[in-house]
Amino acid sequence: MAQKAKNVLGTELQTCSTDPMTGYFRDGCCNTGGSDYGVHVVCAHMTDEFLAFSKQAGNDLSTPIPAYQFPGLRDGDRWCLCVQRWKEALQAGVAPKVDLQATHMSALEFVDLEDLQAHAIDES
Repeated sequence: MAQKAKNVLGTELQTCSTDPMTGYFRDGCCNTGGSDYGVHVVCAHMTDEFLAFSKQAGNDLSTPIPAYQFPGLRDGDRWCLCVQRWKEALQAGVAPKVDLQATHMSALEFVDLEDLQAHAIDES
C-alpha cells in the first residue's frame, strides 16, 4: 500500500476540494510529482481580491478552460494553488487563506510555516 502524502503539519494530507475538483492530478488533493512544474500544493480559499491579483499577474483563474477540465474559480472556492503564486500574493498583501491540513508538505520548500499559519483558515 502506498504511503499517504503528508501536509505541512506532518499529518496525512487531507482533501482540498472535489467541487470544483482540484489538484494537479485532479484527485481533490494537493498532491505533486515530478511533472508538476507549477508545484500546485497550497490548498487556498479563493477570494475576489486574490483572483483579480492573479489575473493581473497573468494567470486568469476565473475563466473556465474546459480542455483542461478547469471550471474557472469564484470567491469561496478551494483550489490547489501554485506555491509561488501564493508567495507572490503574500508579498503583495493579498494571499488567500489556506487549509493547512490539505496543503502538501513540499510547500515548506518555498514558504515558511509561520506565513502559512498566519493565513490559516479558522476551522473552529
